[in-house]
Amino acid sequence: MKRLTKFIEKNISGKKVLGLFILTNLVYTFMLTVTIPKTMEFSNGMKLLDMMPTGYDLDYVSELFSLLGENGRLTYLNNQIPVDMIYPLLFGLSYCLLLGYFLKKLNKLNSPYIFLSLLPIIAGIADYLENFGIITMLKNYPELKETTVYATNIFSIIKSISTSIFFMALTIVLIALGIKVLNRKTSANSL
Repeated sequence: MKRLTKFIEKNISGKKVLGLFILTNLVYTFMLTVTIPKTMEFSNGMKLLDMMPTGYDLDYVSELFSLLGENGRLTYLNNQIPVDMIYPLLFGLSYCLLLGYFLKKLNKLNSPYIFLSLLPIIAGIADYLENFGIITMLKNYPELKETTVYATNIFSIIKSISTSIFFMALTIVLIALGIKVLNRKTSANSL
C-alpha cells in the first residue's frame, strides 16, 4: 500500500492528472470514431470482441471473423489493435491517478480506499491480455482454438467488470467530494 500511495502522491499534480485524462480520452475517442467504425464496416453489424463486455464464445468469434473477411481481419489487426495497445496503459495510469487525486481531496489517500486505484490498472492489464488473445486468433484464423477464445473471453470479462466497479467507485468518491464541498460552503455561509 505504501508504494502505491507514494507513486500516486508523486504524480497527482492537477496538471499531470488533467493532461493524462485528456490524452486518454482523445485516444479513446479516436478508437470510437475512427478505428472501431472502420473495422466494423466489414462486420455486418456484429460487435468487435473488444466491445463485448459480457463476453463471447467460439461460435461468435468464428462468425465475426468470417464476416470480417480478410480485409476486415487485417483492418482489425493493423488499425484497431495498434491504437488499443496504447489505450490500456493510458487508461490504467490516468484513472489510477484521477481517483488518487480525488481521494487526496477527501483525505482518504492513506486509507484502504487507495486499493480502488488498482482497478483501472487491472482493467488495463486485462485489456492487454485480451488484445494478445485477439492478435493470436486473427493471425491463426481459420484455425481457432477453443482454449484461446475462452482465455481471451475471460480477460474481456475481467476488463469489463474491473472497469465497471472502478467507475462506480469513482462516482461514489465524486459524490462524497461534492457533499464535502457543499458542507464546507454551508458552514462558511452560516458563520
